[in-house]
Amino acid sequence: MLNASFQITVAELAQLPPDSLAEVAFAGRSNAGKSSAINAITNQKRLAFVSKTPGRTQHLNFFRAGQGRYLVDLPGYGYAKTPMVEQKRWQALVGSYLAGRPQLAGLVLIMDIRHPFTDLDLMLLDWFQASGKPVHILLSKADKLSRNQSLPVLRAAQATLAERGNPGSVQLFSSPKHMGLDEAEAVIRNWLQMPPAKGGDKAKKCPTQGEKVGHQVP
Repeated sequence: MLNASFQITVAELAQLPPDSLAEVAFAGRSNAGKSSAINAITNQKRLAFVSKTPGRTQHLNFFRAGQGRYLVDLPGYGYAKTPMVEQKRWQALVGSYLAGRPQLAGLVLIMDIRHPFTDLDLMLLDWFQASGKPVHILLSKADKLSRNQSLPVLRAAQATLAERGNPGSVQLFSSPKHMGLDEAEAVIRNWLQMPPAKGGDKAKKCPTQGEKVGHQVP
């Protein structure tokens, strides 16, 4: 697993860590399982705060994963009860970060497997595609569906990316069941230019869109 520790909460771009060499950002709709995914990948229970109240994360939270390497927890989007002023402020901060941060190596997008590719998810994917940086999608809460139910969703997700010309990768994922942790960690380590995990772990592997992690849609 990745070893990570909390570094800083960023409310404006001037506060971004100056020593950063590479960063991987985590995005997703409120309650899609974003914080739980970060905790599972780093093998910690409360590194990223998991709240029953959607929209609680309001800033960029940086977690140090190595020398000059960071995981970045972005505010969840799509929570209707968030005041419009707050939504616009978050959008400006996140938009500026995603569009203009040279150290950003890739985006991990978490989607609830039962409700993938909402309009907001598609908007983010289309907008971020212009950056030319990779996207890896975690279809979270895969334990809520049987394998026969989840595999068609995975294939449909691959097709959706291909139809939109997005060379992203997709996998099934479950934080509580530790499904797909090896695959997700391998993608993140590759983006951060960190060595592969030694020896692996007992995390259950889940199908990705190719035989190898990060295989791109033709």
